[in-house]
Amino acid sequence: MTILNQIINGIQIGSIYALVALGYTMVYGIVKLINFAHGEIIMVGSYFTWYTMSRLGAPAWAAVLGAVVFCAVLGMVIEKVAYKPLRNYARISLLITAIGVSFFLQNAVQLIFKATPRMFQNIFPGSLKLGGMVFSMSAVVTIVVSVILMIGLSLLVKNTKIGKAMRAVSEDKDTAQLMGINVDHTISFTFGLGSGLAAIAAVLYCSSFYQIEPTMGSMLGLKAFVAAVLGGIGSISGAVLGGFVIGIAESLTKGYISSALADAIVFGILIVVLIIKPSGILGRPENEKV
Repeated sequence: MTILNQIINGIQIGSIYALVALGYTMVYGIVKLINFAHGEIIMVGSYFTWYTMSRLGAPAWAAVLGAVVFCAVLGMVIEKVAYKPLRNYARISLLITAIGVSFFLQNAVQLIFKATPRMFQNIFPGSLKLGGMVFSMSAVVTIVVSVILMIGLSLLVKNTKIGKAMRAVSEDKDTAQLMGINVDHTISFTFGLGSGLAAIAAVLYCSSFYQIEPTMGSMLGLKAFVAAVLGGIGSISGAVLGGFVIGIAESLTKGYISSALADAIVFGILIVVLIIKPSGILGRPENEKV
């Protein structure tokens, strides 16, 4: 496999990491919470799509749309039930709650569907020939869809009313509330948006790797979190950049060094960047108010 193929593979998986990392970075930007249950939203989206297609016979487009809506609602419910009551407490309380929600979702899905891995249908079959090279349709669709969603999210945050509200709440919740912004609505919308993106990332990921299981969200979510921190958590462009860096580094490591060392290299890059620039590549240092 040529280096170009490895880079394309890296961009493919990096696009998925970036989509998931956007969920982490948006939530952190608004409520300063590392939502470790975000990886389990990916898993739930995968199982929802698999069940509606394999068991209910729904067409792929309906299954994907249903997964996006279901995960968006689930994200908002989790925020209302688990996180909102603890917003005014120490951040450690929110972090512990997020971990608890993660374990709850894992065990709930395992109780319903058992621990046996399920095979996921490739909903993007075929390949595309370009310049003498052959690319799987899954890779092409993943990259194109991810780029469109990233651009769309950036435009939403910069140019829409809800996007401006998200930026205002991120800067200062109290001042935003005094200016007439519904902070609770904005936070719920952010959780729903991030969870909807996670559902799309789940479908793209499973269409390339074909297998789902209750613990699949843990490592995928962790790598996406690494991407968010690497790019600068709280920065949308940083999450995208971090996702691509992690994906390409992982692919090149597997292709030219060792598959067993891929995860070590990924986390090693994060450590080096945080030593040199703790706020991440595009992140801004935070000034603690005293």
